[in-house]
Amino acid sequence: MSENTWSCVLHQSFPFVVAQGALLTGFGRDFQEIKDEHERIQTLLKDADAKASDGEVKTRTKQLREASFRIEDVIDEYDMYMAQRVNDNHSGFKALIQKVSQMVLNLKSRYQFAYEIHDIKLSVARINKRSSMFEFQPESGSGSSRGTKAARFGNPQMATFSFKEAQVVGFESQRDELVSCLVEGTNELMLVSVVGMGGLGKTTLIKYVLETPQVKKHFDCCFYISASQSKTAEELLIDMINKFCEDSKESAPNGLKEMDQMTLTTRVIQYLRSKRYLLWFDDVRNEHFSKGIAHAMPENEIGSRIIVATRMMRAAEYFKEHFSVHIHILKPLPDDKALELFWKKAFRGQCPTDLENMSKEIVQKCGGLPLAIVTIGGLLLTKPKTIFEWGKFSQNLGMELDGNMHFTSLTTILSRSYDDLQWHLKLCMLYFGIYPEHHTINCKRLIGQWIAEGFVKYEEGRTLEEVAERYLKELIQTSLVQVSSVGFDGKVKSCEVHNLLRHIIIRKMKDLCFCHIMYEDHEQVTVDITRRFSIVTFSNNVLRSNSNPGIRAIFVFDKEELPEYFIDSLSIKFKLIKVLNFERSLLKRVPENLGNLFHLKYLNLSHTEVTVLPRSIGNLLNLETLDLRQTKIHELPMEIKNLTKLRLLTVYYKYYEGNYSTLNDTTGVQMQEGIGCLKSLQNLSFLEADHGEIDHMQELKKLKQVKKLGIRCVQSAQGNALCAAIGEMNFLESLNITAKAEDEILDLDFVSAPRYLRVINIKARLARFPDWIPELEYLVKLMLGFSNFEHDPLDSLRKLPNLSRLNLWDDAFAGDSLHFKVGGFPKLKELDLTRLNKLSSISIDREALLALEHFRCHDNPQLKVLPKDLQNLENLKYLEFADMPVELVDSIDPNKDGPCHRIINHIPRVQVREKVESSFPKYELRLIPTQLNI
Repeated sequence: MSENTWSCVLHQSFPFVVAQGALLTGFGRDFQEIKDEHERIQTLLKDADAKASDGEVKTRTKQLREASFRIEDVIDEYDMYMAQRVNDNHSGFKALIQKVSQMVLNLKSRYQFAYEIHDIKLSVARINKRSSMFEFQPESGSGSSRGTKAARFGNPQMATFSFKEAQVVGFESQRDELVSCLVEGTNELMLVSVVGMGGLGKTTLIKYVLETPQVKKHFDCCFYISASQSKTAEELLIDMINKFCEDSKESAPNGLKEMDQMTLTTRVIQYLRSKRYLLWFDDVRNEHFSKGIAHAMPENEIGSRIIVATRMMRAAEYFKEHFSVHIHILKPLPDDKALELFWKKAFRGQCPTDLENMSKEIVQKCGGLPLAIVTIGGLLLTKPKTIFEWGKFSQNLGMELDGNMHFTSLTTILSRSYDDLQWHLKLCMLYFGIYPEHHTINCKRLIGQWIAEGFVKYEEGRTLEEVAERYLKELIQTSLVQVSSVGFDGKVKSCEVHNLLRHIIIRKMKDLCFCHIMYEDHEQVTVDITRRFSIVTFSNNVLRSNSNPGIRAIFVFDKEELPEYFIDSLSIKFKLIKVLNFERSLLKRVPENLGNLFHLKYLNLSHTEVTVLPRSIGNLLNLETLDLRQTKIHELPMEIKNLTKLRLLTVYYKYYEGNYSTLNDTTGVQMQEGIGCLKSLQNLSFLEADHGEIDHMQELKKLKQVKKLGIRCVQSAQGNALCAAIGEMNFLESLNITAKAEDEILDLDFVSAPRYLRVINIKARLARFPDWIPELEYLVKLMLGFSNFEHDPLDSLRKLPNLSRLNLWDDAFAGDSLHFKVGGFPKLKELDLTRLNKLSSISIDREALLALEHFRCHDNPQLKVLPKDLQNLENLKYLEFADMPVELVDSIDPNKDGPCHRIINHIPRVQVREKVESSFPKYELRLIPTQLNI
């Protein structure tokens, strides 16, 4: 029987090997050739947008992009195949048959790869042959020619020169501020930079300012110089000289274009030296604009000014080394002013009553962008004034932006900053289109997705996260991305893009096959080739029929229950996927075969109903992010130790109901043997130490890359091992330690504390005050709870140079009096004193807490007298009391003739929260009127 099987295997395999030998012989060479071809195609595609309006070029671009996708798929499939090959170590005749059978399967797989590669080579050759006359130029420099070409569709700025002052709305206060900067203050040369995204009205505002009588009569000469064409310093200097000659009715010097930069600079200085001049550089789009220009601006001490309109914050900052700079950040119009401007354009008068609500809906979509408001209002002026027509227009605004020639100028201006970006930043920018309209995006998770996709390039001496943060900062500084919230440490926490810019991004996503957005179930069954799915609403037609095996990312935003067939088919239909984001979806389970997704790098299951992970997760050898926040997963499979590339592992569930306690409000994940294998980890929270042995705690020493560590349920006996492990984490920035119980005493005595610690949160009874904390010069946030220090800890902490937030909770201090001494806490902005049961008095010296802005005082039952020294805190903006003694609350209430109201009368916002139910967090909020909020 065995011999018959052996003969059968040889009989079947020999013809196959002979027949396909020629194709397999050149496999290695062909594989390398298509990898080289992929790099060449990528270089061409980076510049394809510049010629996308040409039909032939657009066709070739689409063909090249599809070829590029095919090459990427082959490369990734081959990597997966090589990683998953089974090495059979058995011996004997049966094992030999199995090896021969496996060899045949391997040959067939290699043949399939070889055939696909051969077909791709033929396809690319045909594309090149058919369209050899249409050659692209590779991208070069910090930007490309795309921005220059985009600017040549007319001159959108010229439209603002014909404005009527009566139609300028919402700029009055900003005009007055800029006028003041130009005509008042120092006689030294100053640069005033007006910064904002395209369409906010930078040019209009500056023109409005320059038309004021105060400015006109103040300066001897005023010149407008367009910088929108990304000119060199020499070209800008020549433009200036030509303007000067035109103004003085002189002929331009001969040979101007042949002069070097030094000669040109001298000519400019000679003309401006004796004049109080005002130079307006409009639409500056090069952050190095100052080079070569600053030296041509003579400092003549008579109040000359330079004004710059730009979308780039750094374009003005480079001037600071030469002279003083005032940066004016232009904000969107407030709702009332936006509506006023819209009505002036759309009705030239009063809005009809029946269109008021529809007007507000349309204006809301403009996001306070004056150019959009004026453009849309001008178009609607020509349309019938009916709710039906306007409702249809509002519903289809995205399509109107794409197809209506009336919006060409608007879309050109909105697109320009994107067009000027380098390719890797364009890819990062396109990711914002994946998220639904008005979605606030968490920056840390966005950065993790960029890294997983391969958009972030390695730079020596920096982590990928640090490089990605710089990418995000560049997008913010070019006014493409808007900051939604900033953390206590000044870092951007969340961001978003303007709604109309998002429509532009979605159009570009479609052109680049970047992402397909699913909205409704009645969508077309066939979806063009795409790399990503953004599922706003599940479309059964699309998902069941889709044959896009090259999908690299899936984002689920649908709040309905996920279809079972979709979950079960993930590892079969989308085997090359890198990013899976189910955050806040109704996902209830993870498929058992999840581990088949070899290329998966980012898996976000946070805020889902998943309770267990399959053991196959240990096969995800490329996984970098595993986000399990707010899931009830309490135990991870042992196989998790195989994920040596894992950079982020967050597993916890925070309770917001029941009897609230800061000690037991959060559950983590059991610490297991093998945790030390995850040597790439940078973020690990929360481990539950009471489930592990001392040996497991010592394994933490191996995690030398950790920047953020959260560990709970620590017991006294584990203190030394924990300190030893943390002492090895030289890059640690954030540390969160919670004891197992209130009576558990921890001795956190570090031989050498990580010097870069920025955030510390310790909820534990401590044997003594940690003497290493006052030595942390980078510390910005300190939270202590249950510490039971009998002596005032403030004297030890007062000299921390960068501390901006201090929380003392749950009897962190067991004494009755806190004293903030002179010069203490120079940068403290937030102070929170909560549940300090013996605290009865607070004193603040006049020169203490000078930077304090927020002060919260919660549930301190013995603090019955308001600290009178609050009147010394001139920068205090927010004061909150919650669950405080009635004597204190009544003393600040002017409606009850509170004698202490005068102490808090200078604070803009004072509020009192009082619990109305015993369960957390039912509170009633009451504002205390002061002179600044009446």
